[in-house]
Amino acid sequence: MSVTLRKQRYVPDLQRLGALCEGNYQRLRRLRRVQGGDSDILQFDLHREANYLGRVSISVLQQTRYTETLLLEQVHNSGRWLNNPELTVRVYHDASMAEVISFYGNRQVAAVNDYPNRFMHHPDEKVQLNGFVADWLDYCLRFGHVTPDAGQWRYTDGLEDQTPAQ
Repeated sequence: MSVTLRKQRYVPDLQRLGALCEGNYQRLRRLRRVQGGDSDILQFDLHREANYLGRVSISVLQQTRYTETLLLEQVHNSGRWLNNPELTVRVYHDASMAEVISFYGNRQVAAVNDYPNRFMHHPDEKVQLNGFVADWLDYCLRFGHVTPDAGQWRYTDGLEDQTPAQ
C-alpha cells in the first residue's frame, strides 16, 4: 500500500498579523512623539552603552487624511553585519495599524507565497516582515537617540480634525 502525503497550503494567521500591525502603529506613534515640529524626516542614532550601532531614518513619503506611507531605513551601521534594511510601511490612522507594504524596492508583499518560489520568499513572508519591523522599532525605542542635527518631526496621527469617541 502506497501512502502519499499531501502538503498542506499555508493559511495566514490573521490574528497574529493584526496584532503585529497594531503594535507597530503604537511603536511608530511613540517614536514620532520624540520630536515635534514640521520635518517629514526623523533620524536617530542607535547606541548600546558606549557602542554606536548606526542611524535609522523614518521619512514620510505620502500623507492623506487617514493614511501615511513611511520609509523606514537604516542609513548607516557600525559594521558589515547588517545590510541596512529599507521598508515601506503604510500607516492606517483610522484602523490604528501599520503594515509593511514593500521592502528593498519590491512592489508588493504577498500575504501567502507558494514555496519554493522564484525569490525564495517564505510562505509567511508578510508576517515575518511585520515581525521584523516590530523587533526593529522596539530596539529603536530602547536604544535610539535623536540626532542633534535632525529637523523637528511633524507629528500628526491623521485624525486631528475628529473628536475622540466617548
